[in-house]
Amino acid sequence: MSRTRHTAVFALITVAALTLTACGSGDPATAPAGGTGPAGAARGKIPTTDVVSSVKEDPAAVALLPQRVREAGTVSLAASVGAPPGAFYLPDGKTLAGIDIDFADAVTKKLGLRVKREIAAFEAILPALGSGKYDVGTGNFGVTDERRKQIDFATYINDGQGFAVRNDSKLTKVTDLTQLCGLTVATSAGTTFEVTLEKNRQRCADAGEKPYDVKTYAEDGALWISLQQGRSDVVMSTINGLRYAVTQQDGVRFLNEFKRLDVGFAFKKGTPLAPAFQAAVNSLKADGTYDRVLKKWGIGGSAIRTSQISPPEIK
Repeated sequence: MSRTRHTAVFALITVAALTLTACGSGDPATAPAGGTGPAGAARGKIPTTDVVSSVKEDPAAVALLPQRVREAGTVSLAASVGAPPGAFYLPDGKTLAGIDIDFADAVTKKLGLRVKREIAAFEAILPALGSGKYDVGTGNFGVTDERRKQIDFATYINDGQGFAVRNDSKLTKVTDLTQLCGLTVATSAGTTFEVTLEKNRQRCADAGEKPYDVKTYAEDGALWISLQQGRSDVVMSTINGLRYAVTQQDGVRFLNEFKRLDVGFAFKKGTPLAPAFQAAVNSLKADGTYDRVLKKWGIGGSAIRTSQISPPEIK
């Protein structure tokens, strides 16, 4: 996806969507029912706290790097860029921001590496890692048992799957996907959300009910417009993304968390890079940087106790 289109995605959520409402005074927006919104999610405001520049190199973590990477001093990183608070372009269309950006920059500083970041489509990153095109990938990649067969992960936050609806929806909580029978569900293409929905759609017919319809979108902004305009009834997306987005729009609310997943830096299976990234994340936890990143983006509930390499999927 081009930079122009990524900028358009950000604009749809944080600018165009805001035309549905009046911009706030700068005070944090009221948190939606079902969870707290990001601390930095005041209407139209983007967190700008510098949480990376003070990070110091960790010799113990550096020692875990493979020799070729340590000698080159660089790491190639494929980044999926979409909507806040994960990874997105600021309105200037040039500057990247978000949770994934801060953690990737902080971890590579711990490792004494320069980042050669290339923007790539979400669905293309994991296959590209397997082919050796990139050293590492970011994109809020949830650690699933299926993905662990082909990819190694070094975890850094816990996020997962959730739902949002318009305020006029009769849904109060989705604890079973059969509660979606007969509705239209909007989600992002090539994600665990799409896989989960498609895998379980037959359950509606098995229960004698009309299956739910799944509409996928390449751009998060279009997904939210479909909900606002009534072309979809429910949005399924990341917990942190949903909680941010509902603070930026009127008429929508976060419904509930559905399933938690650990999120990690992604690597080719068997890479020696994963232990180095794991050590760097744990070093960030030890020096307080980790908590500062979470505070900046208002995602304290996504903290992990320690970074792990490819832990089993959370059931």
